[in-house]
Amino acid sequence: MGKLLALALAGIVAALVGERLVAFRNRMCASRELKPKRLPNCHLIKGIEVGSEDIDILPNGLAFISSGLKYPGMQSFAPDKRGEILLMDLKEENPRPVELRISRGFELASFNPHGISLYVGEDDAVYLFVVNHPQYKSTVELFKFVEDDNSLVHLKTIKHELLPSVNDIVAVGPDSFFATNDHYFTETFLLYLEMFLGLTWTNVVYYSPKEVKEVATGFYFANGINMSPDGRYVYVADLLGQKIHVFEKHANFTLTPLKELQLDTLPDNLSVDPYTGDIWAGCHPNGMKLLLYDPGNLPGSEVLRIQGILSQKPVVTQVYVDDGSIIQGTSVATVYGKDLLIGTVFHRGLHCPL
Repeated sequence: MGKLLALALAGIVAALVGERLVAFRNRMCASRELKPKRLPNCHLIKGIEVGSEDIDILPNGLAFISSGLKYPGMQSFAPDKRGEILLMDLKEENPRPVELRISRGFELASFNPHGISLYVGEDDAVYLFVVNHPQYKSTVELFKFVEDDNSLVHLKTIKHELLPSVNDIVAVGPDSFFATNDHYFTETFLLYLEMFLGLTWTNVVYYSPKEVKEVATGFYFANGINMSPDGRYVYVADLLGQKIHVFEKHANFTLTPLKELQLDTLPDNLSVDPYTGDIWAGCHPNGMKLLLYDPGNLPGSEVLRIQGILSQKPVVTQVYVDDGSIIQGTSVATVYGKDLLIGTVFHRGLHCPL
């Protein structure tokens, strides 16, 4: 009787593990293969060799790029190289990125930048918010950009118990923001178990010096976050949910869910065209290739443009697809006029005229 019970329990456990494995592979789009769909006249951006995870652009064409991200379990082509913030002037005929100097007193050796967001104050001062992972922990670094000498003045480091695993950020004031936490757990084994089991425990947090609060939850893997040009709506990419969530933002910085847009890919960072309101999403067509990096079976890239996200029938256009032979692991796509910049988790960036 005891052996039969043990066999029954073993069978139940095996069935549960098998079901979770199938569900996990589906969330990762593990069987998805796409044919390349490239744009003409694209070229790799010289000077970006170890990633361009996130990109944000000022109205004057200055593009800020976070480079050198090291993320638990992810491939890194330069594990000993510190991260950096690059600046690229898209108004130049042949724009090239240059590293921004950071003021003394900031711990550069452990700089590991992830998501970024720009905020222009009433006095035209430019503030740059950077998600940082020193020693694989999470902080938000606030800088002031000094254009005259291409430098960043570090203003403060923000830490909070409600910000344990920050992925991306969107600034809503000179010292306030919404941020996504992409994991509930921070210990490596537990965070992978969390993804495997399909727990929807990740969230969005609002931070200001006076108030910190959770404003949305229930995501598999809350990733990119951005806001509509009029500031009324907040968009959140759920990477493993393969969705973009739309929220209404209220005056007290709470969020009300309005709708979800289901995709067939894994959306990473979201950029919003300030003139049209279109959303540009850097996506991973097959997340398993990204997670289990194999030089013989490279992770691909996908860029989507979403028009009319608030309408009954949003238009989703597949703008760019790569099989990894040119760029790998697209994390962001953003436009400035007729320029499309495509950034990646750990690889090169791409500049495409539209």
